[in-house]
Amino acid sequence: MTAGHAVEGLLRELAPQVLGTLVRRYGSFDECEDATQEALLAAALQWPADGVPDNPRGWLVTVAGRRLTDQWRSDSARRRREESVALMDPADRLVSPPADADDGAGRDDTLKLLFLCCHPALTPASQAALTLRAVGGLSTAEIAAAFFVPEATMAQRISRAKQRIKATGTVFTLPPEAELPSRIAVVLHVLYLIFNEGYTATSGADLLRVELTTEAIRLARAVHRLLPADGEAAGLLALMLLTDARRGARATAEGELIPLAEQDRTRWDPAPIAEGERLLEQTLPYATPGPYQLQAAIAAVYAQPGDIDWPQILGLYAVLDRLAPGPMVTLNRAVALAMVAGPERGLELLSTLDADDRVARHHRLAAVRAHLLELAGDAAGAREQYLLAAKRTTSLPEQRYLERKARKLPS
Repeated sequence: MTAGHAVEGLLRELAPQVLGTLVRRYGSFDECEDATQEALLAAALQWPADGVPDNPRGWLVTVAGRRLTDQWRSDSARRRREESVALMDPADRLVSPPADADDGAGRDDTLKLLFLCCHPALTPASQAALTLRAVGGLSTAEIAAAFFVPEATMAQRISRAKQRIKATGTVFTLPPEAELPSRIAVVLHVLYLIFNEGYTATSGADLLRVELTTEAIRLARAVHRLLPADGEAAGLLALMLLTDARRGARATAEGELIPLAEQDRTRWDPAPIAEGERLLEQTLPYATPGPYQLQAAIAAVYAQPGDIDWPQILGLYAVLDRLAPGPMVTLNRAVALAMVAGPERGLELLSTLDADDRVARHHRLAAVRAHLLELAGDAAGAREQYLLAAKRTTSLPEQRYLERKARKLPS
């Protein structure tokens, strides 16, 4: 790994810690976020040449604090606030600050920052964008590219999210204890959305957005580290690891999609599988099972060597359907039911989704129906549904796969 890549990884890790420290000290999320970005840029330019300082987090906090001081100094309307900030002499070349420059206690405000970015007043799209920017350290251009929107559009979305947080008057602290379960659920859901968008991009030419899956796993690790007793935090991390382990077997060398049932499981990465299974073993006996733990348990069954244990998967989906019912759970349960009791039974369950507006026109419903019709021997019906699914998806790899499946069916 080059010095530049090592610095980039370190800066991405430190970004939420620095921003959290600044927001805790000074408030004003918007201004602190801008100052943090400027400090990160200064470090990216200086550290590869001069070396990483002894206290990199303190260095960034000091530099970002200077940026805030400079900004407030130039704004006459904020002179009284400026006087409350300890000013430091500017320097062209910055040296490492003392070890206690960032309070000396090693406080990590990442979780508070995640709660702030996942404020319930924001839409899920804004929550995800702000989390990737403020906590993940991705640039606006990178986030825009990941979600296939123009950079200007993403910049406006992030700006509106910051303004909305400011308007709510939110204090930079953990939510009241009574609100913690629902607020943690929002944080985990945002990370889940980010991972899913990276694992199967909803549109565009690429099947995977590795920068999103990598960032989601890193942030899920941070949440689990901060909340080690939370079963769903552990379950989400386990689910991501067990799912991401399949990455190397999901596409051909030409980038063509390989569905789960056709993947060479010997190409799955054993390290994240082992880690995910370990997390489940440590969590399931002690924590009340939740949706992420159950999904992780299903992924762990798929990862077992030998034939897939479809009855066990069907049983887990039945529990998941009682705990967190939803159209995608029903869709996946229909596949498992078809593998256990026959495709006709799966198709019967699938038909219950036809009147569900959340999924009735989703390409995955047509794709699963096509697969089950093919298993049932209805080639004409399967071809029609494969083509319908291909028409509805905006992912080019999925579109090519579905069209290829339709062409291979006998006339």
